[in-house]
Amino acid sequence: MNAAGHSPLAFLGRGRSAAVALRLGLPERIARAGLHPRLPLGAAVLAKLAGAAAGGLASLAAAPAAPGRIAILLAVALPAAGFVAPDALLEREARRRYRRLLAALPDALDLLAVGSACGRSPLAGFAEIARGGAGPLAAELGATVAEVECGRSLSQALRSLRARVPGGEVAGLCAAIERSRRLGSPLAEQLRRQATALRRDQRRAVEERAARAAPKIQLVVALVLVPSVLLLIAAGLIANADLLLSGF
Repeated sequence: MNAAGHSPLAFLGRGRSAAVALRLGLPERIARAGLHPRLPLGAAVLAKLAGAAAGGLASLAAAPAAPGRIAILLAVALPAAGFVAPDALLEREARRRYRRLLAALPDALDLLAVGSACGRSPLAGFAEIARGGAGPLAAELGATVAEVECGRSLSQALRSLRARVPGGEVAGLCAAIERSRRLGSPLAEQLRRQATALRRDQRRAVEERAARAAPKIQLVVALVLVPSVLLLIAAGLIANADLLLSGF
């Protein structure tokens, strides 16, 4: 703690470090990963600096043992890799969060379609999903409801939702709601079609992963199980060699 009663990490989240974080695009990465309630900007900047320092120490240890120009390459590459490593971790978490969001989207579309067929507004459906659900989709829909309650129009809130969740799936939901509002087209049928298409795409993706896994399983069987069985057979033959050779 410093004299003002603030921790160094809290101080790091303000002023110049906050400007550096904005230039590096850290707020967007943290938001996509869903870590903004728990990961301050100052902590992200500190993690990048710590990674660069760790890479620099690793280069000091590895560069003297490397030949020629490889030593110079290690001296530059290791600190740079340590600096960008937190970004890679954030992107990986963002991809995981997006996959969880997509997994929950078809059921949410069905609920919205049922509500729309009963005369409920999409915003009321968003609020119900946000109250009764958990996970990234419920959090994003809850944020959209909060924006409208704070005075933004539904169109602005939907644009903000598309900006927070890049991808054609959520953009399709927002576009269907906008078409229904502007043109009066039936929303329930559009949402049902989107839910069906999403489930079909997800089923196709699972089938493709299963098809890619089959050769890997065959390779494991060929390299591990078959030699193990052959070793067992060979051990049995060696153990009973006297009986097998007694007739010769």
